[in-house]
Amino acid sequence: MMQIGISHKQAEILALSFVSFPHTVPVARAVLVDMEPKVISQTLSIAARSGHWKYNDQSHFCQKQGSGNNWANGYSVHGPRNKEVIMNLVRKEVEKCDRLSGFFTIMSMAGGTGSGLGAFVTQCLRDAFPTSFILNHVIWPYGTGEVIVQNYNSVLTLSHLYQSSDALLVHENDVIHKICAQLMHIKQISFRDVNQVIAHQLGSVFQPAHTAEASLHYSRNPLGDLMETLVPHPEFKMLGLRNIPQMPENSLAYSTFSWHGLLKHLRQMLIANAKMEEGIDWQVRPPCPGSSISSSHSTNKLLHFNTSIANLVILRGKDTHSVDLGSFRDPSLYTSWLNPQDAFNEWKTPRAFNKYEKSASLVSNSQFLLKPLDNVVGKAWNMFASKAYVHQYTKFGIEEEDFLDSFTALEQVISSYTNL
Repeated sequence: MMQIGISHKQAEILALSFVSFPHTVPVARAVLVDMEPKVISQTLSIAARSGHWKYNDQSHFCQKQGSGNNWANGYSVHGPRNKEVIMNLVRKEVEKCDRLSGFFTIMSMAGGTGSGLGAFVTQCLRDAFPTSFILNHVIWPYGTGEVIVQNYNSVLTLSHLYQSSDALLVHENDVIHKICAQLMHIKQISFRDVNQVIAHQLGSVFQPAHTAEASLHYSRNPLGDLMETLVPHPEFKMLGLRNIPQMPENSLAYSTFSWHGLLKHLRQMLIANAKMEEGIDWQVRPPCPGSSISSSHSTNKLLHFNTSIANLVILRGKDTHSVDLGSFRDPSLYTSWLNPQDAFNEWKTPRAFNKYEKSASLVSNSQFLLKPLDNVVGKAWNMFASKAYVHQYTKFGIEEEDFLDSFTALEQVISSYTNL
């Protein structure tokens, strides 16, 4: 079983999460890794001050010099140099598990440590624990740019993770920023605000719930259940997460929600590929079975339709037993080569989450990331075509052929999702 931990500094730190329940304050079964000490010391301090839980003081690793926003530095230098120490920390935490389900890594793509070292450590985990699940939680960089070479770092990260990981759960910084501004009404948005929204969404998935197979008992292996439900083919590993409602805590007392309304919005968010409940395009509709596209107007709408491979809806709160989720089994939502009855699953629990009387989450393996992925690959390719900054990577052992291999791998992913 896993405990989700969100780092104080989103951009660089890599966390590998497990779970532990000592007799006093719960201790996160996690390993924190960064190449600079400041962020880890802040993260340890904030958790300890909460009084509710803490990190193990011995389960972290840092150095005095970062990766300079260079994927190759994190992957080819810091990774091999510190592999033994990091993996020993992981093994110590694994040995505390009665039964290891797998690993949940939290990492970013923009910088050098989260991306490069994160990809290297994921590869090491796959080699050391070949039968364990690995789910990488990846923070997608702001489109306007955090780092000049972030598209290089992103392409190299995604292509390597696709070889080692079982699935990639993606959060886009731009989307979370909009949620903070438009739904949470936060004026001055900090990384802490962004992390709290992400933590809420992750918690809405990984808190205990009843699966369809174990309707009377909470899932004992949520990571395995998630993989079985959402990743039917190794070519399709990209998972997106939507959660409704989300609003400031002081608005909850004046708000009421019905399951019908929540699920109607959540389904349309899936169809129209809306990342949040404001601004949903209600005109987008899935194609009718057996229909042909005859007009440019219809073609335009269908181009925006988000085809799914698999979906999981998680309901938390009152009267979940009576909720009808049949609309999510509509065959028109899914690719033709999967049975909709197998492509959709539901988890439920009567226990409310985070002060919301009713809340619904959707984890989707769909075309949701096609446009951002295509943009990142396109921007990286344009830079690579002019050899911009490539020398910064070759000096750490990443050759031009490595870039070309990464482009090829991701173009195949784009093609596979496009042709659903």
